Amino acid sequence: MSNADTSLSILKANFLSTSTQSMPFAGIIFWSTIGIAGFYLSLKILAIATAFGSGAIFPLAVLIDKLRGRNLIEQGKDNPLTKMFLQSLCMVALLWPLVILGGMEKPVFVVLGAAILTGIVWIPYGWAAEDPVGRHHAIARGVLCYLAYIFVLKPYKASAICAAVLFCYCYSLAKMRRP
Repeated sequence: MSNADTSLSILKANFLSTSTQSMPFAGIIFWSTIGIAGFYLSLKILAIATAFGSGAIFPLAVLIDKLRGRNLIEQGKDNPLTKMFLQSLCMVALLWPLVILGGMEKPVFVVLGAAILTGIVWIPYGWAAEDPVGRHHAIARGVLCYLAYIFVLKPYKASAICAAVLFCYCYSLAKMRRP
């Protein structure tokens, strides 16, 4: 194995050892709240709550880590893979206006877009942690969300999309590699 492979192996092992399950737990809290709210709020209000509330997932994850005596950002600050993962959050933020614009006429698109876009960060996570669960999560989440949008009756679409996200989180938490 070359030095480059060894270095990458060490970086990936470090990334996995400093990773936590705080982001999935924060996502579960957010998507459960949105899914339940979908039964009670108008679709426009739910879309606004999703558009603004999804930005709380990362800060909530940081708070969960702090409550558990960990620091997600500090622990991996010297690892370029951690930096890559955190920068993938910027990728989602850059695409966010697309979701909002698409949802102006159809508010359920905001829920659908948020569910799929926030799932994309699982791809760089999975690569950095050498865990295929990341890729599986992102693909299954996208497919299940599209299926919920296409096949579920209109009043339940948003909540069904949230249920698809929650299913993927539960699967991923059960299957994720642990340090």
